Parts: sequence; C-alpha cells; structure tokens
Amino acid sequence: MATKLNKVLKREIEVDGKPYMVALSPEGVKLTEKGKRLGRELTWKELVGSPGGAGASSASPYTGGT
Repeated sequence: MATKLNKVLKREIEVDGKPYMVALSPEGVKLTEKGKRLGRELTWKELVGSPGGAGASSASPYTGGT
C-alpha cells in the first residue's frame, strides 16, 4: 500500500551537472535550481490534464518543448 502525500517531500537531483530541488506536495510539483527561490511549478491537475485541457495540448515546461 502506498503512503499518502500529506506534506512537502523534497529531493535533490542533478541535471547537466547542476543541482536542482524537486518538491512534491499535495498541491503539485515544483522544480527549482538549488539555492534559488523561483522555479517551475505545476499543479497535479495541470500535470494530469484532461482531453482538450491545458495539460493535454501544451508541451511540458521541463522538456523545453514548443
């Protein structure tokens, strides 16, 4: 059985040699360059998307797509 996400869970990852922080929360996910405050945020609804919704038709901000 999986554990419910009821508080922020932070983990560090490395992308192209640069450290980033990933924060998972009940509201969504946030990716921030380590040591910075501003980053990219997506709500779970935006990430899951729906047919015809923003998540279904737009490219992911994390992949640099257009």
